[in-house]
Amino acid sequence: MFRFENPDFLYVLFVIPLLIIVFILKQRDRKKSLKKFGEISVISQLMPDISYNRPVIRFIYIIITLSILIISVARPQLGTKVEEVKREGIEIVIALDVSNSMLSEDIVPNRLEKAKREISRMLNKLKEDKIGLIVFAGESYTLVPITTDYSATKLFLSSINTDFIQKQGTAIGSAIDLASKSFSPKNDKGKVIIIITDGENHEDNPILAAQKAKEKGIIIYTIGMGKSEGAPIPINNSSSFRKNKEGNVIISKLDETSLSKIASEGGGKFIRASNSRSSLSELYNDINSMEKSKLESKVYSGYNDRFQYFLVVALIFIILEFTTLERKNRWFRKLNLFN
Repeated sequence: MFRFENPDFLYVLFVIPLLIIVFILKQRDRKKSLKKFGEISVISQLMPDISYNRPVIRFIYIIITLSILIISVARPQLGTKVEEVKREGIEIVIALDVSNSMLSEDIVPNRLEKAKREISRMLNKLKEDKIGLIVFAGESYTLVPITTDYSATKLFLSSINTDFIQKQGTAIGSAIDLASKSFSPKNDKGKVIIIITDGENHEDNPILAAQKAKEKGIIIYTIGMGKSEGAPIPINNSSSFRKNKEGNVIISKLDETSLSKIASEGGGKFIRASNSRSSLSELYNDINSMEKSKLESKVYSGYNDRFQYFLVVALIFIILEFTTLERKNRWFRKLNLFN
């Protein structure tokens, strides 16, 4: 596997196009200045030792040398071998509700943002475990396949909003079915699905989906976002709220009964989120005590520097630039090598 130890130095390569533009403009001005004294063909005959192509060739050598030196400073490295590291951990797939009702502000700052912060805190605790992320509303989509790359998961997590899925609703059963297919097929234990939602399911049968998942050895936990008395749903972070066909403000309430039953049928438990406690952190402590499965991952080890080869090539171009004179060599003038 090829990589750069100091990849930030590669940004200096953006200077190369600027140097090329400056050189082209300088050459253009030079030709304009020569034309003031007469035709180029006549001037060439009066000054036979002057070469118009050699400066261009030298400049090309300089640009190539500079580019190679920048790449060398970035320290290109090559992985010498692949090691298969065996680890034990739990596979967790989080299904996050992104329907409009998750914008309700009965939990500060709102249900969705609170859930995202909880997930981020849990990611900070993960070490050997694998994580996957699913978003759902009226439909379900895999946002992050099962992985140990927590940084990438955090990056995708930060971008989640209610515009991710156009079809509104809360298809919890669909999310459970998709999550069940996300686990590594070789592992037969240590599989957990965490459903984070307000529980207002209107699309399918999540109880049946939870039962099927349990048959596969998957444990389901549910976290309820919101309060039982409910809260209105803001429209685009404004002071207005969503209304039904009759013109009444829609109140989104936590369906604690349904979420408790889903967790019970899935072999897990239900936790009600609040402003004062970290629900996912509390849940992770329970999950971490589960029997872990053997996880395997391949990693490159023994990276060796390869910048020396680039320096040799750069040295060759430095020699070429140094030996390429501005004037023509009188011994090779008749060969016309550079014209």
